[in-house]
Amino acid sequence: MSLKELQIKVGAEPDGEIGKETLTKAAKHFNLSPVRAAHFFGQVAHETGGFTLFEENLNYSKERLLTIFKSDFDTNKDRKLSPTEIKVAEMLARKPEQIANFVYANQNGNGGVSSGDGWKFRGRGAIQLTGRSNYEEFAKYVGDPKILEDPGLVKTKYAFESALFFFDKNKLWAICDQGVNQKSITSLTKRINGGINGLSDRIALTQKFYNLLK
Repeated sequence: MSLKELQIKVGAEPDGEIGKETLTKAAKHFNLSPVRAAHFFGQVAHETGGFTLFEENLNYSKERLLTIFKSDFDTNKDRKLSPTEIKVAEMLARKPEQIANFVYANQNGNGGVSSGDGWKFRGRGAIQLTGRSNYEEFAKYVGDPKILEDPGLVKTKYAFESALFFFDKNKLWAICDQGVNQKSITSLTKRINGGINGLSDRIALTQKFYNLLK
């Protein structure tokens, strides 16, 4: 998915720019109020690096693996990383498919490492959908069982719909309906990000889009 592809989908001029026309037509296409659309596209714009990244980048170094996925490498769950556990991270470093199959094994409906589910159902979409069970639920949400055979559709055809699914599933629209202000944007960011990473950018984007939509 690209911004131009989104524009074609919603009937806007495919100029690759996120302006008033695109936002207005996208809001109408997805049946979003100006406030909801501002929050949705403000968060999505940040999450996708300006509507450019719709698939999880798993090309991690050993150091990043042990930071981001520490609990997954702590296989005996003693909250310490043994030399053997660290060695596993060293062996997997810079091998995206193997990383996904290891760190996402036996969670979110995925099978074990050998099932390949971790890689098949890796993060995709505007707010990355991850794990077999989430893909299954999303396939029902949009009424397209083909997604389970071709998960790449979440990156292309359904990139924004998967983010709408995330908002619906996690009841985030109630936060959006509190208005466009720092408190609501911060609350939404915490629910999406798990923290407040990139908060200033999210605030700026949401407010910018709301001004264009008013």
